[in-house]
Amino acid sequence: MADTTTTPARPEPDTATEVEQPRSRRRGIIIVVVAILVVAALAFWWHSTFTEDTDDAQVNGHLIQISSRIAGQVLHVYVDENQMVKQGDVIAELDPRDYQVAVENAKAALASAQANAAAANVAVPLTTINTGSNLSVAGADVSGAHAAVQQSQGQVQAAHARVLQVQANNIKAQADLERYKPLVEKDVISKQQFDAAVAAAAAAAASVQDAIASEQAATDGVRVAREREAQSKAQLKYAQTGPQQVAAQSAKARQALAQVQQAQAQLDQADLNLSYTKIVAPEAGIITRKSVEINQNIAAGQNLLTLVSLQGIWVTANFKETQLEHMSAGQTVLVSVDATGKTYHGKVTQIGGATGSVLSLFPPENATGNYVKVVQRVPVRIDFTELQNEDPNQALRPGLSVEPKVRVKK
Repeated sequence: MADTTTTPARPEPDTATEVEQPRSRRRGIIIVVVAILVVAALAFWWHSTFTEDTDDAQVNGHLIQISSRIAGQVLHVYVDENQMVKQGDVIAELDPRDYQVAVENAKAALASAQANAAAANVAVPLTTINTGSNLSVAGADVSGAHAAVQQSQGQVQAAHARVLQVQANNIKAQADLERYKPLVEKDVISKQQFDAAVAAAAAAAASVQDAIASEQAATDGVRVAREREAQSKAQLKYAQTGPQQVAAQSAKARQALAQVQQAQAQLDQADLNLSYTKIVAPEAGIITRKSVEINQNIAAGQNLLTLVSLQGIWVTANFKETQLEHMSAGQTVLVSVDATGKTYHGKVTQIGGATGSVLSLFPPENATGNYVKVVQRVPVRIDFTELQNEDPNQALRPGLSVEPKVRVKK
């Protein structure tokens, strides 16, 4: 028997729909690609126009060489390599005994100088009083000595007059004796009268010698009085130098005061040297290159270690000279740090005064015939503006590589 079941006819595919669907997808892909290219072009234009960046940059900081200001033997060392220290922490301590003795000596010298200054200051008013009294006494002595000279001269005149008088009496007595000699021989006068004449003549002669001696004594008295007057005048001249003596004593007092100040300065220096026996960290940082050890004898100025300061760090970025056209101090910067993976805020503070090649140890010599132009790099300093908030743990270290982006246009 024949099979009368018929197979239903399949619909024919819509070729128009199948062709249209791939075209729409392709158009969408093209639009997306074009949009990406446009965005990339805009981003490149924005980046190249509004910012400048470089990967030739690093963090810089202060490397402080810690040394001793005095010589001595190390008594203690309180730090280790790569240890974090705070400002004022004691790093090492020297044997202080020698400097303690120096302080005691300086104190004794200061006390002695102060005592001398006190005595010199007291001597100034005493000298003033003494010189005034000496001047008054010396003036009176000169007047008295002058009066004594005049008195002595009067005595000389009186003695000379007496000499003349006794000489005249002696002449008369001798003449009487000569007249009595023939009379006594002729018994005209008695022997008693003649003896009296002899005695009178001898007394007159003795009176002459006494008067001459008195006159000589009076003359010597005048000489002595004049010497005393000269001495009194010399003492008066010395007493008249009283103001100069007071000035000299005042100068001694000022000198003594200056010695006190000098002794005080020596004591201050001794105290400073004693304080230098404790070597402290001038800033917060990390200890590196430590070479100091206990019982080591060190000299003044000898380097003991290096302190890497974590305060006041900055970025030195070497930009190409073609990137500096619109760059100036004060522009904002975003600094990406490889070690921390963070971005920090900063600003341009300085643009170097010369290129890196010129500042190198051996600058290039371009005075040749085969010069090739090379784009130079200029160091630019970038300071962090919010580092205290952005880096509270002080993770940044000098020498880390960074990538700054400077906003050269607003």
